[in-house]
Amino acid sequence: MLTVDDAVRYLDQFAPPGLAAEWDNVGLLVGDRASPLQQIMTCLTVTPESAAEAVAEQAQLVVTHHPIFFRPVKRLTAADPEGRTVLSLVQAGVAVYCPHTAFDNTRDGINESLARRLGLAELRPLRPRSSPAQCKIVAFVPDADLARVSDALFEAGAGNIGQYSQCSFRLAGTGTFFGSEASNPTLGQKGRREDVAEWRLEAVCPQAAVEKAIAAIRQSHSYEEPAYDVYPLQSPPSPLGEGRVGRLPAPLSLEALARRVKEDLHADSVQTVGDWTRPLSTVAIVCGAGGEFVADVARARADGLLTGEARFHDCLAAEALGVALVLPGHYVTERPGVEDLAARLALQFPDAHVWASRREADPLRTL
Repeated sequence: MLTVDDAVRYLDQFAPPGLAAEWDNVGLLVGDRASPLQQIMTCLTVTPESAAEAVAEQAQLVVTHHPIFFRPVKRLTAADPEGRTVLSLVQAGVAVYCPHTAFDNTRDGINESLARRLGLAELRPLRPRSSPAQCKIVAFVPDADLARVSDALFEAGAGNIGQYSQCSFRLAGTGTFFGSEASNPTLGQKGRREDVAEWRLEAVCPQAAVEKAIAAIRQSHSYEEPAYDVYPLQSPPSPLGEGRVGRLPAPLSLEALARRVKEDLHADSVQTVGDWTRPLSTVAIVCGAGGEFVADVARARADGLLTGEARFHDCLAAEALGVALVLPGHYVTERPGVEDLAARLALQFPDAHVWASRREADPLRTL
């Protein structure tokens, strides 16, 4: 039976919460992981309208791009619109999951989806994220201990590489030791040199988990004094980070790019900053409200930034730095991602009915 937990584990893998901004609130925000799951609705924001749709259609899970809570909640009552909305979901047994900036920044997330619409090549993060410090742990274990020590290392957090877990390398060899009179060797005898068949077991490990991993080796190893090494690793440049930047197939003027964005995203209007005739070759993308990234765009030597909206002073900063802006609106840069996510979930969970909210709409209207 499909449960909310199945969807949460998949979403955590697709858009790892670790990719989210520090200020964000992502993950399962409301609900019981053990609840059965047959109906899933995605939406950009939990509003009274989208919440009413989820309840009416008997959804058991809402995947909302924007969190329902950005700050700690001291009370949840029907005295305000947000409280009434959330209580309606709780009372109907509807769980709420939010990927937000993790979804923006993950592979095949919203920013990369927008980049594909423009045909951008040579994609890279606009604001790269430093890779966590890693080490390699090498332990030497007899055959009888290999499975037990391996499992203990993995349980302690070692052996994770990208989307793969329990990764290790094993090489058979011979270990030697000479035990003193005070020793108590598991194999062989003290007072003479012993040659013992052993495995060299290697696994990468986050630096923060090394102490726990070493303790796991000592606890699971049968030797009185287990032999192990810890090697610090140089972190490679991370392919992940906030935003994306890439090269257009051919240069476009700011006006031509704005018109293409308007058509591709079905925007009512598009605001721009910069000279309409200026040719743009390299474009950065930050869905939603990305005005704070203007300086990053300049550092990346990109010609322009496609984002939903920007504050007045961010527009002035862009103009001063020579960064063109294309602003089609917050809603239209993120709503396609919500629809893409519904399609992705439908493929992953074919026994569930998945749809993107049909009631939510851009609150802004253009004359």
